[in-house]
Amino acid sequence: MKLYNYFRSSAAYRVRIALNLKGIDWEHVGVHLVKREQRSPEYLKLNPAGLVPALVDDEENVLTQSLAIMEYLDDLKPRKARLVPTLPIAKAYVRALSLSLACDVHPLNNVRVLNYLTAELNVTQAQKDAWIAHWITTGLDAFEKTLANELAKKSVLAPGKYCVGDAPTMADCVLVPQVFSARRFNVDVSKYPLIDAIDAHCAANEAFAAAHPGKQPDFQP
Repeated sequence: MKLYNYFRSSAAYRVRIALNLKGIDWEHVGVHLVKREQRSPEYLKLNPAGLVPALVDDEENVLTQSLAIMEYLDDLKPRKARLVPTLPIAKAYVRALSLSLACDVHPLNNVRVLNYLTAELNVTQAQKDAWIAHWITTGLDAFEKTLANELAKKSVLAPGKYCVGDAPTMADCVLVPQVFSARRFNVDVSKYPLIDAIDAHCAANEAFAAAHPGKQPDFQP
């Protein structure tokens, strides 16, 4: 499989984790977002949305949207590291956790939105940084409270080492890149003890560690 991605893209980071958890061999194909390689004619032919990631599977099918790609990987290898549980309530909960960050937080802070803020609306760097921190904090506040509620109820959905119990799911694949982004923009993650602990457990898992932006061939400090 080929994964068209950028080392710092949260959406691509999620899929790298998922591929590693599934034990699937994949080839890194860099698409430099700052250099706008995602808008090149060649890449737009592959993915008309001009976004990363894009996954080309062994049948040369092109798949886009990180959560859809992860569910495809789950269907492809259902017995290896389930990303979405089979229990209906757990399935819905994991999807909801994932969507709360992937849809309600990340899109507000991705490259094209930030570029629009500066180029079209003329916001200052300080204003842009405040925008980023506000939406990350809003999302992580809600995520932490959701985890805490399930823990207090001692429900089947309660966090353990990971967001749901002691096995990683799609929710962890989405959370870890968001925590990386939070730290990059100086959001204090230590005020979220459950999230901070889950992130630490994930960092000790080789599938997560190997997907880290600093481990990618296109990494730039």
